[in-house]
Amino acid sequence: MRTAYKVRVYPTAEQVAVLNRTFGCVRLVWNTVLAWRQARYRDESVRTSYAQTDRYLTELKRDGGHDFLYEVSSVPLQQALRHQHTAFVNFFAGRAKYPRFKSRHGRQSATYTRSAFRWRGGRLFLAKMDDPLEFVWSWPEVDPATINPTTVTVSRDSDGRWYVSLAVETATGPESLPATGGQVGIDLGVTHFAVLSTGEKIPNPRHLERKARNLARYQRRMARKQRGSNNRAKARAKVARAHTKVREARADFLHRTSTRLVRDHDLIVIEDLNIEGMVRNHCLARAISDCGWGEFRRQLEYKTQRYGRHLVMIDRWYPSSKTRSACGHLLAELSLSTRHWTCPDCGTRHDRDVNAAKNILAAGRAVYACGADVSPQGASLRWSAMKQEAQPVRAGIPVL
Repeated sequence: MRTAYKVRVYPTAEQVAVLNRTFGCVRLVWNTVLAWRQARYRDESVRTSYAQTDRYLTELKRDGGHDFLYEVSSVPLQQALRHQHTAFVNFFAGRAKYPRFKSRHGRQSATYTRSAFRWRGGRLFLAKMDDPLEFVWSWPEVDPATINPTTVTVSRDSDGRWYVSLAVETATGPESLPATGGQVGIDLGVTHFAVLSTGEKIPNPRHLERKARNLARYQRRMARKQRGSNNRAKARAKVARAHTKVREARADFLHRTSTRLVRDHDLIVIEDLNIEGMVRNHCLARAISDCGWGEFRRQLEYKTQRYGRHLVMIDRWYPSSKTRSACGHLLAELSLSTRHWTCPDCGTRHDRDVNAAKNILAAGRAVYACGADVSPQGASLRWSAMKQEAQPVRAGIPVL
Protein backbone atom coordinates (compact mmCIF):
# COMPACT_ATOMS: atom_id res chain seq x y z
CA MET A 1 0.00 0.00 0.00
CA ARG A 2 1.23 3.47 -0.87
CA THR A 3 0.77 6.32 1.58
CA ALA A 4 2.27 9.76 2.16
CA TYR A 5 3.14 12.01 5.08
CA LYS A 6 3.06 15.76 4.52
CA VAL A 7 5.09 17.72 7.05
CA ARG A 8 5.78 21.40 7.62
CA VAL A 9 9.41 22.35 6.88
CA TYR A 10 11.53 25.21 8.22
CA PRO A 11 14.57 25.55 5.90
CA THR A 12 17.54 27.77 6.67
CA ALA A 13 18.46 30.76 4.51
CA GLU A 14 21.04 28.70 2.60
CA GLN A 15 18.55 25.89 2.01
CA VAL A 16 15.92 28.39 0.86
CA ALA A 17 18.36 29.70 -1.74
CA VAL A 18 19.09 26.18 -3.02
CA LEU A 19 15.41 25.23 -3.16
CA ASN A 20 14.38 28.46 -4.87
CA ARG A 21 17.10 27.91 -7.47
CA THR A 22 15.84 24.35 -7.96
CA PHE A 23 12.24 25.55 -8.38
CA GLY A 24 13.36 28.03 -11.02
CA CYS A 25 15.27 25.40 -12.97
CA VAL A 26 12.37 22.93 -12.78
CA ARG A 27 10.01 25.62 -14.04
CA LEU A 28 12.39 26.57 -16.86
CA VAL A 29 12.80 22.94 -17.99
CA TRP A 30 9.05 22.35 -17.91
CA ASN A 31 8.21 25.48 -19.91
CA THR A 32 11.05 25.08 -22.41
CA VAL A 33 10.27 21.43 -23.13
CA LEU A 34 6.53 22.15 -23.33
CA ALA A 35 7.14 24.92 -25.88
CA TRP A 36 9.43 22.59 -27.85
CA ARG A 37 6.75 19.87 -27.83
CA GLN A 38 4.14 22.29 -29.13
CA ALA A 39 6.40 23.66 -31.88
CA ARG A 40 7.39 20.15 -32.93
CA TYR A 41 3.78 19.03 -33.20
CA ARG A 42 2.80 22.22 -35.02
CA ASP A 43 5.61 22.03 -37.58
CA GLU A 44 6.04 18.26 -38.00
CA SER A 45 2.70 16.87 -36.72
CA VAL A 46 4.47 14.29 -34.56
CA ARG A 47 4.21 13.45 -30.88
CA THR A 48 7.17 13.54 -28.52
CA SER A 49 8.20 10.64 -26.30
CA TYR A 50 9.83 10.86 -22.90
CA ALA A 51 13.17 9.62 -24.31
CA GLN A 52 13.17 12.47 -26.82
CA THR A 53 12.54 15.05 -24.09
CA ASP A 54 15.38 13.50 -22.08
CA ARG A 55 17.79 13.95 -24.98
CA TYR A 56 16.51 17.49 -25.51
CA LEU A 57 17.29 18.32 -21.88
CA THR A 58 20.84 17.06 -22.35
CA GLU A 59 21.26 19.29 -25.41
CA LEU A 60 19.77 22.18 -23.47
CA LYS A 61 22.39 21.82 -20.75
CA ARG A 62 25.24 21.71 -23.30
CA ASP A 63 24.21 24.65 -25.48
CA GLY A 64 26.23 27.12 -23.38
CA GLY A 65 23.31 29.30 -22.34
CA HIS A 66 21.95 27.09 -19.58
CA ASP A 67 25.04 26.27 -17.53
CA PHE A 68 23.14 27.18 -14.34
CA LEU A 69 21.17 23.93 -14.69
CA TYR A 70 24.26 22.11 -13.45
CA GLU A 71 24.07 24.01 -10.15
CA VAL A 72 21.01 22.04 -9.01
CA SER A 73 20.33 18.34 -8.73
CA SER A 74 19.47 16.71 -12.03
CA VAL A 75 16.81 14.45 -10.46
CA PRO A 76 14.08 17.12 -10.05
CA LEU A 77 14.65 18.13 -13.68
CA GLN A 78 14.20 14.54 -14.85
CA GLN A 79 11.12 14.20 -12.66
CA ALA A 80 9.64 17.32 -14.27
CA LEU A 81 9.95 15.60 -17.66
CA ARG A 82 8.29 12.45 -16.28
CA HIS A 83 5.44 14.48 -14.83
CA GLN A 84 4.98 16.28 -18.13
CA HIS A 85 4.92 12.97 -20.02
CA THR A 86 2.28 11.66 -17.59
CA ALA A 87 0.28 14.85 -18.04
CA PHE A 88 0.19 14.33 -21.81
CA VAL A 89 -0.75 10.66 -21.40
CA ASN A 90 -3.67 11.69 -19.20
CA PHE A 91 -4.66 14.41 -21.66
CA PHE A 92 -4.76 12.07 -24.65
CA ALA A 93 -6.68 9.53 -22.55
CA GLY A 94 -9.31 12.16 -21.75
CA ARG A 95 -8.57 12.17 -18.00
CA ALA A 96 -7.09 15.65 -17.73
CA LYS A 97 -6.83 19.00 -19.47
CA TYR A 98 -3.97 20.09 -21.70
CA PRO A 99 -0.74 20.76 -19.76
CA ARG A 100 -0.12 24.43 -19.06
CA PHE A 101 3.00 26.52 -18.62
CA LYS A 102 4.21 27.03 -15.06
CA SER A 103 4.28 30.46 -13.44
CA ARG A 104 6.74 31.79 -10.88
CA HIS A 105 3.74 32.92 -8.83
CA GLY A 106 1.79 30.37 -6.85
CA ARG A 107 2.83 26.97 -5.56
CA GLN A 108 6.31 25.70 -6.48
CA SER A 109 7.51 22.11 -6.11
CA ALA A 110 10.37 19.75 -6.90
CA THR A 111 10.41 15.95 -6.62
CA TYR A 112 13.45 13.95 -5.50
CA THR A 113 13.88 10.19 -5.89
CA ARG A 114 16.10 7.98 -3.73
CA SER A 115 19.22 8.85 -5.68
CA ALA A 116 18.87 12.51 -4.69
CA PHE A 117 18.08 12.31 -0.98
CA ARG A 118 19.06 10.39 2.15
CA TRP A 119 16.76 9.43 5.01
CA ARG A 120 18.85 8.67 8.08
CA GLY A 121 17.29 8.15 11.50
CA GLY A 122 14.25 10.24 10.67
CA ARG A 123 16.29 13.11 9.19
CA LEU A 124 16.11 14.26 5.57
CA PHE A 125 19.21 15.21 3.58
CA LEU A 126 18.61 16.55 0.05
CA ALA A 127 21.12 16.73 -2.78
CA LYS A 128 23.25 19.90 -2.93
CA MET A 129 22.66 20.45 0.82
CA ASP A 130 25.00 19.75 3.71
CA ASP A 131 22.54 20.10 6.59
CA PRO A 132 19.24 18.20 7.07
CA LEU A 133 15.88 19.88 6.56
CA GLU A 134 14.14 20.66 9.82
CA PHE A 135 10.50 19.56 9.89
CA VAL A 136 7.69 18.97 12.38
CA TRP A 137 6.37 15.40 12.66
CA SER A 138 2.62 15.25 13.39
CA TRP A 139 2.05 11.48 13.83
CA PRO A 140 3.06 10.45 17.38
CA GLU A 141 2.03 6.82 16.73
CA VAL A 142 4.55 6.56 13.84
CA ASP A 143 8.29 6.70 14.45
CA PRO A 144 9.85 8.67 11.55
CA ALA A 145 13.05 6.63 11.88
CA THR A 146 11.16 3.46 10.87
CA ILE A 147 9.75 4.69 7.54
CA ASN A 148 11.58 4.39 4.22
CA PRO A 149 10.44 7.09 1.75
CA THR A 150 10.64 6.29 -1.96
CA THR A 151 10.14 9.85 -3.21
CA VAL A 152 10.27 13.26 -1.57
CA THR A 153 8.42 16.31 -2.88
CA VAL A 154 9.44 19.71 -1.53
CA SER A 155 6.90 22.49 -2.08
CA ARG A 156 6.43 26.14 -1.24
CA ASP A 157 2.90 27.53 -1.11
CA SER A 158 2.03 30.97 -2.39
CA ASP A 159 1.79 32.21 1.20
CA GLY A 160 5.46 31.35 1.77
CA ARG A 161 5.10 28.17 3.84
CA TRP A 162 7.27 25.14 3.07
CA TYR A 163 6.21 21.49 3.05
CA VAL A 164 7.67 18.06 2.31
CA SER A 165 5.60 15.08 1.18
CA LEU A 166 7.14 11.69 1.92
CA ALA A 167 5.80 8.84 -0.23
CA VAL A 168 6.09 5.50 1.56
CA GLU A 169 5.39 1.94 0.45
CA THR A 170 3.94 -0.21 3.24
CA ALA A 171 3.49 -4.00 3.20
CA THR A 172 0.13 -3.88 5.00
CA GLY A 173 -2.60 -1.27 5.09
CA PRO A 174 -4.63 -0.10 8.08
CA GLU A 175 -6.96 -2.58 9.75
CA SER A 176 -10.61 -2.59 8.71
CA LEU A 177 -13.02 -0.94 11.08
CA PRO A 178 -15.47 -3.18 12.96
CA ALA A 179 -18.89 -3.56 11.34
CA THR A 180 -21.60 -1.26 12.65
CA GLY A 181 -24.55 -2.36 10.51
CA GLY A 182 -25.23 1.25 9.60
CA GLN A 183 -26.26 2.32 6.11
CA VAL A 184 -26.79 5.88 4.95
CA GLY A 185 -27.81 7.75 1.82
CA ILE A 186 -26.42 11.25 1.28
CA ASP A 187 -28.08 14.05 -0.66
CA LEU A 188 -25.59 16.87 -1.25
CA GLY A 189 -26.82 20.45 -1.48
CA VAL A 190 -25.97 24.12 -1.08
CA THR A 191 -28.38 25.24 1.67
CA HIS A 192 -27.30 22.21 3.69
CA PHE A 193 -23.99 20.63 2.78
CA ALA A 194 -25.48 17.15 3.15
CA VAL A 195 -28.81 15.68 4.18
CA LEU A 196 -28.69 12.09 5.44
CA SER A 197 -31.36 9.45 5.07
CA THR A 198 -31.54 9.38 8.88
CA GLY A 199 -32.98 12.91 8.78
CA GLU A 200 -29.78 14.61 9.95
CA LYS A 201 -28.90 17.81 8.11
CA ILE A 202 -25.24 18.84 8.06
CA PRO A 203 -25.01 22.65 7.79
CA ASN A 204 -22.99 24.24 5.01
CA PRO A 205 -20.20 26.25 6.68
CA ARG A 206 -19.76 28.52 3.61
CA HIS A 207 -16.07 29.15 4.26
CA LEU A 208 -15.47 31.36 1.23
CA GLU A 209 -18.59 33.45 1.77
CA ARG A 210 -17.58 34.24 5.35
CA LYS A 211 -14.14 35.43 4.22
CA ALA A 212 -15.22 37.10 0.97
CA ARG A 213 -15.24 40.61 2.43
CA ASN A 214 -11.69 40.37 3.78
CA LEU A 215 -10.49 38.76 0.56
CA ALA A 216 -11.95 41.58 -1.52
CA ARG A 217 -10.25 44.17 0.68
CA TYR A 218 -6.86 42.43 0.44
CA GLN A 219 -7.20 42.11 -3.34
CA ARG A 220 -8.05 45.80 -3.72
CA ARG A 221 -4.95 46.69 -1.73
CA MET A 222 -2.81 44.46 -3.92
CA ALA A 223 -4.28 46.02 -7.08
CA ARG A 224 -3.12 49.47 -5.94
CA LYS A 225 0.51 48.41 -5.57
CA GLN A 226 3.00 48.91 -8.37
CA ARG A 227 3.72 45.77 -10.33
CA GLY A 228 7.07 44.23 -9.47
CA SER A 229 7.45 46.14 -6.20
CA ASN A 230 8.13 44.63 -2.78
CA ASN A 231 4.89 46.09 -1.44
CA ARG A 232 2.94 44.22 -4.12
CA ALA A 233 4.72 41.00 -3.18
CA LYS A 234 3.75 41.54 0.47
CA ALA A 235 0.14 42.26 -0.51
CA ARG A 236 0.07 39.15 -2.72
CA ALA A 237 1.32 37.05 0.20
CA LYS A 238 -1.48 38.42 2.38
CA VAL A 239 -4.08 37.48 -0.24
CA ALA A 240 -2.53 34.01 -0.46
CA ARG A 241 -2.67 33.57 3.32
CA ALA A 242 -6.36 34.51 3.32
CA HIS A 243 -7.06 31.93 0.62
CA THR A 244 -5.03 29.35 2.56
CA LYS A 245 -7.19 29.86 5.65
CA VAL A 246 -10.32 29.26 3.57
CA ARG A 247 -8.82 26.19 1.89
CA GLU A 248 -7.62 24.64 5.15
CA ALA A 249 -10.92 25.31 6.95
CA ARG A 250 -12.80 23.63 4.09
CA ALA A 251 -10.42 20.65 4.07
CA ASP A 252 -10.76 20.24 7.85
CA PHE A 253 -14.57 20.24 7.60
CA LEU A 254 -14.60 17.72 4.75
CA HIS A 255 -12.19 15.37 6.53
CA ARG A 256 -14.15 15.48 9.79
CA THR A 257 -17.45 14.86 8.00
CA SER A 258 -16.21 12.06 5.75
CA THR A 259 -14.35 10.33 8.59
CA ARG A 260 -17.42 10.37 10.82
CA LEU A 261 -19.59 8.89 8.08
CA VAL A 262 -17.06 6.15 7.33
CA ARG A 263 -16.69 5.21 10.98
CA ASP A 264 -20.43 5.03 11.64
CA HIS A 265 -21.68 3.28 8.49
CA ASP A 266 -20.80 0.11 6.59
CA LEU A 267 -22.56 1.26 3.41
CA ILE A 268 -22.55 4.83 2.08
CA VAL A 269 -24.55 5.83 -0.99
CA ILE A 270 -24.15 9.12 -2.88
CA GLU A 271 -25.13 10.53 -6.25
CA ASP A 272 -22.71 10.78 -9.18
CA LEU A 273 -23.09 14.54 -9.62
CA ASN A 274 -21.98 16.37 -12.75
CA ILE A 275 -20.13 19.09 -10.85
CA GLU A 276 -18.35 20.43 -13.94
CA GLY A 277 -21.68 21.05 -15.62
CA MET A 278 -23.31 22.50 -12.50
CA VAL A 279 -20.66 25.20 -12.02
CA ARG A 280 -21.50 26.57 -15.46
CA ASN A 281 -24.48 28.19 -13.78
CA HIS A 282 -22.92 31.57 -12.97
CA CYS A 283 -25.50 32.25 -10.26
CA LEU A 284 -24.46 29.19 -8.25
CA ALA A 285 -20.90 28.55 -9.42
CA ARG A 286 -19.13 30.09 -6.42
CA ALA A 287 -21.50 28.51 -3.88
CA ILE A 288 -21.11 25.06 -5.47
CA SER A 289 -17.33 25.36 -5.68
CA ASP A 290 -17.18 26.45 -2.04
CA CYS A 291 -18.96 23.24 -0.99
CA GLY A 292 -16.13 20.99 -2.21
CA TRP A 293 -18.36 18.11 -3.35
CA GLY A 294 -15.65 16.64 -5.58
CA GLU A 295 -13.11 16.54 -2.75
CA PHE A 296 -15.73 15.09 -0.42
CA ARG A 297 -16.41 12.27 -2.87
CA ARG A 298 -12.67 11.61 -3.30
CA GLN A 299 -12.22 11.34 0.46
CA LEU A 300 -15.13 8.95 0.78
CA GLU A 301 -13.70 6.79 -2.01
CA TYR A 302 -10.26 6.27 -0.51
CA LYS A 303 -11.44 6.09 3.11
CA THR A 304 -14.06 3.44 2.41
CA GLN A 305 -11.49 1.38 0.48
CA ARG A 306 -8.89 1.81 3.20
CA TYR A 307 -11.10 0.87 6.16
CA GLY A 308 -13.18 -1.90 4.62
CA ARG A 309 -16.40 0.06 4.02
CA HIS A 310 -18.50 0.14 0.84
CA LEU A 311 -19.34 3.17 -1.29
CA VAL A 312 -22.05 3.05 -3.96
CA MET A 313 -22.63 5.87 -6.44
CA ILE A 314 -26.01 5.91 -8.15
CA ASP A 315 -26.64 7.49 -11.51
CA ARG A 316 -26.97 11.25 -11.66
CA TRP A 317 -30.26 10.95 -13.60
CA TYR A 318 -31.99 8.93 -10.91
CA PRO A 319 -35.11 11.00 -9.88
CA SER A 320 -34.43 10.85 -6.15
CA SER A 321 -36.22 14.12 -5.34
CA LYS A 322 -39.38 13.42 -7.36
CA THR A 323 -39.92 9.85 -6.16
CA ARG A 324 -41.92 9.10 -3.00
CA SER A 325 -39.62 7.08 -0.73
CA ALA A 326 -42.42 4.93 0.73
CA CYS A 327 -45.03 4.33 -1.97
CA GLY A 328 -42.81 4.93 -5.03
CA HIS A 329 -45.04 7.56 -6.66
CA LEU A 330 -43.12 9.61 -9.25
CA LEU A 331 -43.96 13.28 -9.75
CA ALA A 332 -44.03 14.60 -13.30
CA GLU A 333 -42.58 18.01 -12.31
CA LEU A 334 -40.86 19.39 -9.22
CA SER A 335 -39.31 22.87 -9.24
CA LEU A 336 -36.07 23.58 -7.42
CA SER A 337 -37.77 26.15 -5.18
CA THR A 338 -40.17 23.52 -3.78
CA ARG A 339 -38.57 22.29 -0.55
CA HIS A 340 -41.60 20.35 0.74
CA TRP A 341 -44.26 18.50 -1.23
CA THR A 342 -47.28 16.30 -0.55
CA CYS A 343 -47.59 12.95 -2.29
CA PRO A 344 -50.81 12.92 -4.39
CA ASP A 345 -51.02 9.14 -4.00
CA CYS A 346 -50.71 8.57 -0.24
CA GLY A 347 -51.08 12.16 1.00
CA THR A 348 -47.81 12.18 2.97
CA ARG A 349 -45.89 15.45 3.21
CA HIS A 350 -42.17 15.16 2.52
CA ASP A 351 -39.05 17.17 3.07
CA ARG A 352 -37.47 17.27 -0.38
CA ASP A 353 -33.89 16.57 0.71
CA VAL A 354 -34.65 13.90 3.33
CA ASN A 355 -36.89 12.09 0.86
CA ALA A 356 -34.12 12.24 -1.78
CA ALA A 357 -31.58 10.82 0.70
CA LYS A 358 -33.92 7.91 1.51
CA ASN A 359 -34.38 7.15 -2.20
CA ILE A 360 -30.62 7.30 -2.74
CA LEU A 361 -30.09 4.79 0.06
CA ALA A 362 -32.79 2.46 -1.34
CA ALA A 363 -31.21 2.52 -4.81
CA GLY A 364 -27.77 1.90 -3.33
CA ARG A 365 -29.02 -1.04 -1.29
CA ALA A 366 -30.45 -2.63 -4.42
CA VAL A 367 -27.14 -2.28 -6.24
CA TYR A 368 -25.11 -3.51 -3.28
CA ALA A 369 -27.38 -6.52 -2.82
CA CYS A 370 -27.53 -7.70 -6.43
CA GLY A 371 -24.16 -6.46 -7.66
CA ALA A 372 -23.48 -4.42 -10.78
CA ASP A 373 -25.01 -4.86 -14.23
CA VAL A 374 -27.77 -2.38 -13.43
CA SER A 375 -28.31 -0.30 -16.54
CA PRO A 376 -27.46 3.36 -15.84
CA GLN A 377 -29.24 6.25 -17.47
CA GLY A 378 -27.36 9.21 -18.94
CA ALA A 379 -23.66 9.48 -19.63
CA SER A 380 -22.38 7.75 -16.49
CA LEU A 381 -20.23 4.69 -17.07
CA ARG A 382 -21.23 1.28 -15.69
CA TRP A 383 -18.84 -0.40 -13.30
CA SER A 384 -18.33 -4.14 -13.48
CA ALA A 385 -19.36 -6.41 -10.60
CA MET A 386 -15.84 -7.87 -10.67
CA LYS A 387 -14.47 -4.54 -9.43
CA GLN A 388 -17.01 -3.71 -6.76
CA GLU A 389 -14.68 -4.49 -3.88
CA ALA A 390 -11.89 -2.30 -5.23
CA GLN A 391 -13.86 0.59 -6.71
CA PRO A 392 -17.14 2.42 -6.08
CA VAL A 393 -20.21 1.26 -8.00
CA ARG A 394 -22.17 3.41 -10.38
CA ALA A 395 -25.74 2.41 -11.02
CA GLY A 396 -29.11 3.84 -11.93
CA ILE A 397 -32.70 2.70 -12.27
CA PRO A 398 -33.07 -0.98 -13.19
CA VAL A 399 -34.52 -1.55 -16.64
CA LEU A 400 -37.75 -3.56 -16.39
